[in-house]
Amino acid sequence: MITPMFDLSQDPAYLILSIRVPYTRTSEFDLFIDGTDVKFYAKPYFLRLTLPGRVVEDGREKATFDIDKGLFTVQIPKETSGEYFEGLQMLTSLLAPKGSRSAKPLLEDISPDCGESVESNEGEDEEDFDWQVEQEVYKERSEEELRSMQKYGFGNQRSGVFARLQEELSDVIDVKDPDGTTLAKRRQERLNAEASAFSPDHYLADLFEDDEIKRLLKFRPWWTKCRPSPEHEGETALLFSDDEKEQMRKFTNRSYLLDKTSRYQVWLSLVDILLAYAYEVRSTEGDYNVESPWAIRKLSGTLCWLETYSSLQEVLVSFGRRVLCYPLYRHFDMVAAAIYDTAGILQSGKACVLKCLLDIHKVFRKNDPSYILNDLYITDYCIWIQRIKSKKLSALAATLQKASLQKKDLELELEELEEAASMVAEEEGSSKSDSGSVCSDSNSSQEDEECATPAGGGGESSKDSPPLQSSSPARSAIPQQSVTLPSADAFPPASKRTGPLIQELGELRITQDTRSSPEEEKKLSQAKTSAAAGGTLLEPSQQNNALLIIKTQEDSSPDGLFQM
Repeated sequence: MITPMFDLSQDPAYLILSIRVPYTRTSEFDLFIDGTDVKFYAKPYFLRLTLPGRVVEDGREKATFDIDKGLFTVQIPKETSGEYFEGLQMLTSLLAPKGSRSAKPLLEDISPDCGESVESNEGEDEEDFDWQVEQEVYKERSEEELRSMQKYGFGNQRSGVFARLQEELSDVIDVKDPDGTTLAKRRQERLNAEASAFSPDHYLADLFEDDEIKRLLKFRPWWTKCRPSPEHEGETALLFSDDEKEQMRKFTNRSYLLDKTSRYQVWLSLVDILLAYAYEVRSTEGDYNVESPWAIRKLSGTLCWLETYSSLQEVLVSFGRRVLCYPLYRHFDMVAAAIYDTAGILQSGKACVLKCLLDIHKVFRKNDPSYILNDLYITDYCIWIQRIKSKKLSALAATLQKASLQKKDLELELEELEEAASMVAEEEGSSKSDSGSVCSDSNSSQEDEECATPAGGGGESSKDSPPLQSSSPARSAIPQQSVTLPSADAFPPASKRTGPLIQELGELRITQDTRSSPEEEKKLSQAKTSAAAGGTLLEPSQQNNALLIIKTQEDSSPDGLFQM
């Protein structure tokens, strides 16, 4: 028999069941309705549902069949009109038989006769199998050995899983020997690894250069559009995609024997996983990449270190430390945003939580070997959450909203690091301010000197001279001003001008490399020849040199020649 694709919806008076059964005859439909049980048969399809509320067969039923789409739709009257059926989107739990709702051990007994029949059927295909493949015999462990092993997985109910998966171990988790490492040792190794991975430079870079962080904080994930409905007992009216519905149908319905301590740990690990998921959705803006499987499992201590928490504060501290140690964006505001997002997911009800878990399941399913984490945690969470009351999720959300996480709780010395960085930034700012003030004073002094330069014989300066220009204004510390150059006769002889000029340069604190390149030497040689012939004033130089004296005291020419 084939379990068909189906969907359930409701209105105040009817339960609406839509079943996709292509390639069937309309005359072969068979429908059985009795209280909470609904059975449908149309060869080769069979569907049996256990409903959360009671329905009746009183002649008000309506059924239609769309031949083109192969869609059979039936409206079944509710026994109590106006009653709201909770959990109609939890398809896995609806497929469970009525008697399986009690928690029973998940044990399966295979008789020897049954085993022989299976072996006889498999023997027909032995010739097609390549028996030359290298194999390593797996030794079954005794019950005592399994009991001595450390527990992990959903509700700490698994052990010995990684004994046969040594090659994939390092690619999935950070624990080197999960079956032989105690919980206390796991936690200590995790804390040591986080302390080694923390980078102060990366943290400070994201702290002071936070434009990208601010943009991500403005992003609105898909769950922000989900609002719980008071009429539906706090449950969000959320639609699942066809792929998500198909995955829920593939899950094997099972029950879980959890004591009080295990149930508490399951809830805390759920928060830890949702925190990692919420961070990844925000950091990628909902567009997953090849690093998403790594990021989700790396940020979750549950998935990466098989951690078991005893309080909500431990979960938040662990998540906060890992956010500041491993991903691309290491900012404390991203931690706070993930906590806020997770509280919103829990407040929206189990449909929203289930959709998040299915999303994680899909991300891990497409990545090798992250699928192992689906078998250890995510699949069980997808099945378990469907039977949880939304009121418990709302209570957990309220507790998470009241929780407080500060930087000092992470024990990474963040406050001291930020204080030291701020002091360095202030010192650099004050030094730049001082240097700018000195540069401004120097510029003012030079401008005064230029404006007060006397013209020869008391003559006035020429107003028709072109302004001084520089080819590299960005490199010069002197502001670009329009300076009027006097004639060559106005300058006193070099022998009288050398001493005061050097003193003025010292006061202006101008430091410049006076070494000349071969091209400059050639230009200076030509300048000397031209000056000796007619004493012509050179054009302003394109170099940012200070005043350079061309003539010396030994020169016979009465006029000095300057180049700017």
